Amino acid sequence: MADETPRKTRCGVVAVLGAPNAGKSTLVNQLVGQKVAITSAKAQTTRARMMGIALHAGPAGETQMILVDTPGIFAPRRRLDRAMVSAAWEGAQDADALLLLVDPIKQRRHELEPLIEQIAKRSERRILVLNKVDRAKKEPLLALAQDLSAKLDFAEVFFVSALTGDGVPEMKDALAAMMPEGPWMYPEDQVSDASERLLAAEITREQLYQQLHEELPYDSAVRSEKYVERDDGSVEIHQQIVVMRDNQRAIVLGKGGSRIKAIGQAAREELSQLLGRKVHLFLHVKTDERWSDDKEMFEEMGLDWVR
Repeated sequence: MADETPRKTRCGVVAVLGAPNAGKSTLVNQLVGQKVAITSAKAQTTRARMMGIALHAGPAGETQMILVDTPGIFAPRRRLDRAMVSAAWEGAQDADALLLLVDPIKQRRHELEPLIEQIAKRSERRILVLNKVDRAKKEPLLALAQDLSAKLDFAEVFFVSALTGDGVPEMKDALAAMMPEGPWMYPEDQVSDASERLLAAEITREQLYQQLHEELPYDSAVRSEKYVERDDGSVEIHQQIVVMRDNQRAIVLGKGGSRIKAIGQAAREELSQLLGRKVHLFLHVKTDERWSDDKEMFEEMGLDWVR
């Protein structure tokens, strides 16, 4: 007769920390096995505490890991910056493991050092992950690992490529083994705690960054105005792209509306794929030089209002 004993379940929280643009969102997507966080070459893309939920089956049992993909921690100047840094540390609270992701090529020591000082004060198990092994040279990589390990006592050190997935399965095994025994917090088929409405706004924002690169500064936001389930199973989404100046509005619109059309088309295609149904996406652009002082806007982005 087959063994009817239920397998042990584990469940825990992993806070993913690092300087801006270290590759945190890419790593979270890799661990989950699908896209849950937006990625961009622009630093500080992640704003809210977007979570990914990764599953792992191994000798230790079935494990659910809640990945808190924190905004990059940096020296905050504006209210939006302060809210993002506050969200990052809040995301690290009550974690079972802290994962410090480092870009060995850029390093960003001025942001990494204060981060290490903060992590040193915490009691959670710490894991050092050096990213971009597909591009970094081996000797400097090992020297950096030794240097950082001398500053902080890490439980484990891993060398991975968040982009290609190289080294990620081994790291995932180790993370799963660190999680405490207990029931899962989310259903098996759930990969994120973000609502479809928020995810849709994030996908459009990612397209803004990808298509406009350096032309559009960080001073832009996407807010969801309407999210309607149609009778035919499709979804109708209305979004407002908010910029601070009229010249930025002109950039987003493009000649004859060509740029906003391209942004909308790319976002719609990706959303249809992610949601598994037809999406009708309507975008318009608004200028509001004070949007970053709008409390309601912060709440829509999943950020706390920080004075």
